[in-house]
Amino acid sequence: MTARLIDGKAIAASIRERLKNSVAEFQNSTNVTPKLAAILVGEDPASQVYVRNKEQACAKAGIASEVHRLSGTITQSELLDLVARLNSDKTVHGILVQLPLPKQINETTVLDSVTPLKDVDCFHPENVGRLAQGRPRFLPCTPHGVQVLLRESNVNVDGTHVVVLGRSEIVGKPVGLMLVQKGETANATVTICHSRTRNLTEMTRSADILIAAIGKPEFVTREMVKPGAVVIDVGINRVEDKLLGDVAFDEVSSVASAITPVPGGVGPMTIAMLLENTLMAAKLQGTVNKIT
Repeated sequence: MTARLIDGKAIAASIRERLKNSVAEFQNSTNVTPKLAAILVGEDPASQVYVRNKEQACAKAGIASEVHRLSGTITQSELLDLVARLNSDKTVHGILVQLPLPKQINETTVLDSVTPLKDVDCFHPENVGRLAQGRPRFLPCTPHGVQVLLRESNVNVDGTHVVVLGRSEIVGKPVGLMLVQKGETANATVTICHSRTRNLTEMTRSADILIAAIGKPEFVTREMVKPGAVVIDVGINRVEDKLLGDVAFDEVSSVASAITPVPGGVGPMTIAMLLENTLMAAKLQGTVNKIT
């Protein structure tokens, strides 16, 4: 068996083209340009690449963007002051705090300080709570990207067993919450595995859909995958100047029915979903401003 390739790059390009038209329609009807403000602290090379890619994607979609590049020695108080200014700036609709932050900064405090209406990464506890109840304001970008990849690839999720490797707040927990809900590309039975899970291989081999988000290069091997399973690789690990996923791609491709590559799988979808959330944030804030 040779797995069908789930081309996230092509799917994301199609979504971004549709989004470009939606942004233009919104601008024409409201005379407002959606705007994303990104905060980049320090000199982390990967973070700089991520933010630059997001800038370029915004420009292509007709979304305005600004990047606040800050010294790695900034204090938490100074960073919170900047977030407060962006919260009150009516021309800014989405705020993205690029992680990781330096050790002197409490990430949770900073992320919680972003107003929920501009929290386009869906990290604020109010937005996470809404997600858990099945009535989200925004959907978290990477998990939503995974869900859209499954939908656009005609993978049936309804009634399947989904196993998620990883329990992070960014991917593992929210993607589990989303796929277990009632609705389209959902209704799955979800198991979340982590470092304390016993009989891990037995668990992963029971998955109809396996989502790897554990942050360990090529952790998932052929023996861990049920023949015919769909494998979604969220991992991005830099090893000796190469990008590797959490899945040993070549060997797992011989047993899976469909698989995402790294790069070119989930990564492009994350950015596409961020753009969607920024447009949605602009629409929501326009409604709130009319009411107030």
